[in-house]
Amino acid sequence: MAITAQDVNKLRQMTGAGMMDCKKALVEAEGDFDKAIEILRKKGQKVSASRADRETNEGIVIVKTNEDNTVGVLVAFSCETDFVAKNDEFVALGEKLATAAFTNKPADAEALKALKAEGDLTFNDKITELIGKIGEKLDIVAYEVMEGEAVVPYIHAGSKLGVLVSLKNTNGADVLAAGKDVGMQIAAMNPIAVDKDGVDSTVVEKEIEIGKDQARQEGKPEAMLEKIALGKLNKFYKENTLLSQAFVKDGGMNISQYLDSVSNGMTVAEFKRITIG
Repeated sequence: MAITAQDVNKLRQMTGAGMMDCKKALVEAEGDFDKAIEILRKKGQKVSASRADRETNEGIVIVKTNEDNTVGVLVAFSCETDFVAKNDEFVALGEKLATAAFTNKPADAEALKALKAEGDLTFNDKITELIGKIGEKLDIVAYEVMEGEAVVPYIHAGSKLGVLVSLKNTNGADVLAAGKDVGMQIAAMNPIAVDKDGVDSTVVEKEIEIGKDQARQEGKPEAMLEKIALGKLNKFYKENTLLSQAFVKDGGMNISQYLDSVSNGMTVAEFKRITIG
Protein backbone atom coordinates (compact mmCIF):
# COMPACT_ATOMS: atom_id res chain seq x y z
CA MET A 1 0.00 0.00 0.00
CA ALA A 2 1.06 3.59 -0.55
CA ILE A 3 2.58 5.29 2.49
CA THR A 4 1.68 9.00 2.59
CA ALA A 5 3.64 11.85 4.09
CA GLN A 6 0.77 12.29 6.55
CA ASP A 7 1.20 8.67 7.70
CA VAL A 8 4.91 9.16 8.21
CA ASN A 9 4.37 12.37 10.14
CA LYS A 10 1.70 10.72 12.31
CA LEU A 11 4.07 7.89 13.24
CA ARG A 12 6.81 10.42 13.89
CA GLN A 13 4.52 12.32 16.27
CA MET A 14 3.60 9.07 18.01
CA THR A 15 7.15 7.79 18.46
CA GLY A 16 9.55 10.70 18.07
CA ALA A 17 11.59 8.62 15.61
CA GLY A 18 13.18 10.16 12.51
CA MET A 19 11.17 10.64 9.31
CA MET A 20 13.12 8.08 7.27
CA ASP A 21 12.99 5.53 10.08
CA CYS A 22 9.23 6.03 10.32
CA LYS A 23 8.77 5.64 6.57
CA LYS A 24 10.85 2.44 6.46
CA ALA A 25 8.95 1.00 9.43
CA LEU A 26 5.56 1.77 7.85
CA VAL A 27 6.61 0.23 4.54
CA GLU A 28 7.85 -2.89 6.32
CA ALA A 29 4.64 -3.04 8.38
CA GLU A 30 2.50 -2.46 5.29
CA GLY A 31 0.89 0.57 6.87
CA ASP A 32 0.02 -1.05 10.21
CA PHE A 33 0.91 1.55 12.86
CA ASP A 34 1.12 -0.93 15.74
CA LYS A 35 3.49 -3.16 13.77
CA ALA A 36 5.51 -0.11 12.71
CA ILE A 37 5.92 0.96 16.33
CA GLU A 38 7.08 -2.55 17.22
CA ILE A 39 9.58 -2.44 14.36
CA LEU A 40 10.95 0.88 15.63
CA ARG A 41 11.22 -0.56 19.15
CA LYS A 42 13.09 -3.58 17.81
CA LYS A 43 15.42 -1.25 15.98
CA GLY A 44 16.10 0.44 19.31
CA GLN A 45 16.82 -2.92 20.91
CA LYS A 46 19.31 -3.70 18.16
CA VAL A 47 21.02 -0.35 18.66
CA SER A 48 21.13 -1.01 22.39
CA ALA A 49 22.72 -4.42 21.91
CA SER A 50 25.25 -3.12 19.39
CA ARG A 51 26.38 -0.41 21.82
CA ALA A 52 26.39 -2.57 24.95
CA ASP A 53 30.15 -2.26 25.35
CA ARG A 54 30.20 1.53 25.02
CA GLU A 55 31.04 3.65 28.04
CA THR A 56 28.42 6.05 29.39
CA ASN A 57 30.41 8.74 31.18
CA GLU A 58 27.91 11.55 30.67
CA GLY A 59 24.35 12.06 31.85
CA ILE A 60 22.37 13.52 34.72
CA VAL A 61 21.75 12.80 38.39
CA ILE A 62 18.19 13.66 39.43
CA VAL A 63 16.87 13.98 42.98
CA LYS A 64 13.31 13.88 44.30
CA THR A 65 12.22 14.56 47.89
CA ASN A 66 8.86 14.96 49.58
CA GLU A 67 7.67 18.27 51.02
CA ASP A 68 8.69 17.54 54.60
CA ASN A 69 12.09 16.16 53.57
CA THR A 70 11.68 12.74 55.14
CA VAL A 71 12.09 10.72 51.93
CA GLY A 72 14.42 11.18 48.98
CA VAL A 73 15.64 9.33 45.89
CA LEU A 74 18.62 9.75 43.59
CA VAL A 75 18.69 8.42 40.03
CA ALA A 76 21.74 8.54 37.74
CA PHE A 77 20.67 8.32 34.07
CA SER A 78 23.70 8.03 31.79
CA CYS A 79 24.57 8.46 28.13
CA GLU A 80 27.70 8.60 25.97
CA THR A 81 28.01 12.32 25.17
CA ASP A 82 27.45 15.65 26.87
CA PHE A 83 25.34 16.70 23.88
CA VAL A 84 22.77 13.98 24.63
CA ALA A 85 22.91 14.74 28.38
CA LYS A 86 21.41 18.15 27.49
CA ASN A 87 18.82 16.71 25.09
CA ASP A 88 15.28 17.63 26.16
CA GLU A 89 13.88 14.13 25.60
CA PHE A 90 16.74 12.53 27.54
CA VAL A 91 16.25 14.92 30.46
CA ALA A 92 12.47 14.43 30.38
CA LEU A 93 12.82 10.65 30.54
CA GLY A 94 15.29 11.02 33.41
CA GLU A 95 12.77 13.13 35.30
CA LYS A 96 10.05 10.51 34.72
CA LEU A 97 12.40 7.78 35.96
CA ALA A 98 13.12 9.74 39.14
CA THR A 99 9.42 10.42 39.73
CA ALA A 100 8.60 6.72 39.28
CA ALA A 101 11.45 5.79 41.61
CA PHE A 102 10.14 8.18 44.26
CA THR A 103 6.54 6.97 43.89
CA ASN A 104 7.23 3.23 43.81
CA LYS A 105 10.52 2.80 45.75
CA PRO A 106 11.67 -0.17 43.61
CA ALA A 107 14.32 -2.48 45.04
CA ASP A 108 17.03 -1.58 42.52
CA ALA A 109 17.73 -0.09 39.08
CA GLU A 110 16.52 -3.21 37.26
CA ALA A 111 13.23 -3.09 39.16
CA LEU A 112 12.94 0.59 38.25
CA LYS A 113 13.36 -0.23 34.56
CA ALA A 114 10.61 -2.85 34.87
CA LEU A 115 8.02 -0.34 36.13
CA LYS A 116 5.23 0.63 33.73
CA ALA A 117 5.95 3.94 32.04
CA GLU A 118 3.17 4.39 29.52
CA GLY A 119 0.38 1.96 28.68
CA ASP A 120 1.95 -1.47 28.36
CA LEU A 121 5.44 -0.02 27.91
CA THR A 122 7.97 -0.29 30.73
CA PHE A 123 10.72 2.22 31.37
CA ASN A 124 13.11 -0.30 29.84
CA ASP A 125 11.01 -0.10 26.65
CA LYS A 126 11.09 3.71 26.73
CA ILE A 127 14.85 3.71 27.22
CA THR A 128 15.22 1.30 24.31
CA GLU A 129 13.03 3.50 22.12
CA LEU A 130 15.14 6.55 22.92
CA ILE A 131 18.31 4.58 22.20
CA GLY A 132 16.87 3.81 18.76
CA LYS A 133 16.17 7.47 18.14
CA ILE A 134 19.35 8.99 19.60
CA GLY A 135 21.78 6.22 18.67
CA GLU A 136 23.66 6.20 21.97
CA LYS A 137 23.80 3.74 24.83
CA LEU A 138 21.59 4.92 27.71
CA ASP A 139 21.31 3.33 31.14
CA ILE A 140 20.34 3.79 34.78
CA VAL A 141 23.75 3.46 36.42
CA ALA A 142 22.71 4.15 40.01
CA TYR A 143 19.59 4.49 42.12
CA GLU A 144 19.33 5.20 45.84
CA VAL A 145 16.39 5.75 48.20
CA MET A 146 16.60 7.20 51.71
CA GLU A 147 14.16 7.80 54.55
CA GLY A 148 14.91 9.68 57.76
CA GLU A 149 14.14 12.47 60.18
CA ALA A 150 15.48 15.07 57.75
CA VAL A 151 16.62 14.02 54.27
CA VAL A 152 18.35 16.85 52.40
CA PRO A 153 19.46 16.68 48.74
CA TYR A 154 22.44 18.29 47.05
CA ILE A 155 23.12 18.24 43.30
CA HIS A 156 26.56 19.43 42.26
CA ALA A 157 26.96 21.88 39.38
CA GLY A 158 26.65 20.05 36.07
CA SER A 159 24.18 17.54 37.54
CA LYS A 160 26.64 14.64 37.30
CA LEU A 161 26.97 14.17 41.06
CA GLY A 162 24.21 13.96 43.64
CA VAL A 163 24.01 13.49 47.40
CA LEU A 164 21.32 12.64 49.93
CA VAL A 165 22.15 13.24 53.58
CA SER A 166 19.96 12.14 56.48
CA LEU A 167 20.24 14.28 59.62
CA LYS A 168 18.98 13.22 63.05
CA ASN A 169 18.42 14.95 66.40
CA THR A 170 17.47 18.08 64.52
CA ASN A 171 15.41 19.39 67.45
CA GLY A 172 13.14 21.35 65.15
CA ALA A 173 15.99 23.36 63.60
CA ASP A 174 15.82 24.59 60.01
CA VAL A 175 18.08 21.90 58.61
CA LEU A 176 17.98 22.59 54.86
CA ALA A 177 20.94 24.99 54.84
CA ALA A 178 22.98 22.74 57.15
CA GLY A 179 22.06 19.68 55.11
CA LYS A 180 23.13 21.41 51.91
CA ASP A 181 26.47 22.34 53.50
CA VAL A 182 27.02 18.72 54.51
CA GLY A 183 25.95 17.54 51.07
CA MET A 184 28.49 19.89 49.52
CA GLN A 185 31.12 18.46 51.87
CA ILE A 186 30.26 14.90 50.81
CA ALA A 187 30.38 15.87 47.14
CA ALA A 188 33.79 17.51 47.50
CA MET A 189 35.55 15.21 49.97
CA ASN A 190 33.93 11.83 49.18
CA PRO A 191 34.04 10.34 52.70
CA ILE A 192 33.92 6.56 52.98
CA ALA A 193 31.63 6.46 56.05
CA VAL A 194 29.77 8.68 58.53
CA ASP A 195 32.27 7.91 61.33
CA LYS A 196 34.95 5.35 62.20
CA ASP A 197 32.34 2.81 63.30
CA GLY A 198 31.07 2.67 59.74
CA VAL A 199 34.45 1.83 58.18
CA ASP A 200 34.69 -1.75 56.94
CA SER A 201 36.97 -3.93 59.08
CA THR A 202 39.01 -4.99 56.04
CA VAL A 203 39.81 -1.33 55.34
CA VAL A 204 40.88 -0.84 58.96
CA GLU A 205 43.14 -3.90 58.85
CA LYS A 206 44.67 -2.74 55.58
CA GLU A 207 45.39 0.75 56.95
CA ILE A 208 47.03 -0.71 60.08
CA GLU A 209 49.29 -2.92 57.95
CA ILE A 210 50.19 0.04 55.72
CA GLY A 211 50.98 2.11 58.83
CA LYS A 212 53.22 -0.64 60.22
CA ASP A 213 55.07 -1.04 56.92
CA GLN A 214 55.65 2.72 56.67
CA ALA A 215 56.97 2.87 60.24
CA ARG A 216 59.16 -0.18 59.65
CA GLN A 217 60.67 1.41 56.54
CA GLU A 218 61.36 4.55 58.59
CA GLY A 219 63.43 2.40 60.93
CA LYS A 220 61.09 2.53 63.91
CA PRO A 221 61.47 -0.18 66.59
CA GLU A 222 59.28 -3.26 66.05
CA ALA A 223 57.69 -2.81 69.49
CA MET A 224 56.45 0.66 68.46
CA LEU A 225 54.90 -0.31 65.13
CA GLU A 226 51.40 -1.05 66.43
CA LYS A 227 51.15 2.24 68.34
CA ILE A 228 52.45 4.23 65.37
CA ALA A 229 50.07 2.44 63.00
CA LEU A 230 47.09 3.24 65.26
CA GLY A 231 48.13 6.89 65.24
CA LYS A 232 48.16 6.85 61.44
CA LEU A 233 44.77 5.12 61.51
CA ASN A 234 43.31 7.99 63.55
CA LYS A 235 44.60 10.41 60.92
CA PHE A 236 42.96 8.24 58.25
CA TYR A 237 39.63 8.47 60.11
CA LYS A 238 39.98 12.24 60.40
CA GLU A 239 40.53 12.63 56.67
CA ASN A 240 38.09 10.03 55.37
CA THR A 241 35.07 9.83 57.69
CA LEU A 242 32.46 12.55 57.35
CA LEU A 243 31.92 13.73 60.92
CA SER A 244 35.67 13.98 61.57
CA GLN A 245 36.53 15.80 58.35
CA ALA A 246 37.46 19.47 58.51
CA PHE A 247 34.50 21.54 57.32
CA VAL A 248 35.33 22.83 53.84
CA LYS A 249 33.65 26.19 54.55
CA ASP A 250 35.37 26.65 57.92
CA GLY A 251 38.55 24.66 58.55
CA GLY A 252 38.46 25.60 62.21
CA MET A 253 35.82 22.96 62.96
CA ASN A 254 34.91 19.49 61.77
CA ILE A 255 31.49 18.45 60.46
CA SER A 256 30.40 17.09 63.83
CA GLN A 257 31.18 20.42 65.49
CA TYR A 258 29.51 22.38 62.70
CA LEU A 259 26.24 20.46 63.01
CA ASP A 260 26.31 20.77 66.79
CA SER A 261 26.69 24.53 66.40
CA VAL A 262 23.53 24.62 64.26
CA SER A 263 21.48 22.53 66.68
CA ASN A 264 22.82 20.92 69.84
CA GLY A 265 23.22 17.15 69.28
CA MET A 266 22.36 17.19 65.57
CA THR A 267 24.38 14.69 63.53
CA VAL A 268 24.37 12.58 60.37
CA ALA A 269 22.49 9.29 60.33
CA GLU A 270 23.60 8.25 56.83
CA PHE A 271 24.40 9.57 53.37
CA LYS A 272 24.33 8.43 49.75
CA ARG A 273 26.59 9.80 47.03
CA ILE A 274 26.32 8.84 43.35
CA THR A 275 28.21 10.16 40.37
CA ILE A 276 28.43 9.68 36.62
CA GLY A 277 31.78 9.33 34.87
